[in-house]
Amino acid sequence: MLEPHDYTVKRIEGEYAILESETGEELFIAMALLPEGVDVGTRLHYEMMEYTVVE
Repeated sequence: MLEPHDYTVKRIEGEYAILESETGEELFIAMALLPEGVDVGTRLHYEMMEYTVVE
């Protein structure tokens, strides 16, 4: 998971978000690790141990 990846927030369950990769793989991530304002459908880019919103 050290290489860059793109995800979409599939759903939010309490303090965790379930992200879906372009290949359909799901990833459970604490909301505290994601940028502020992330919601279902937000597209994210992961690189260098950081998530950023893709606009």
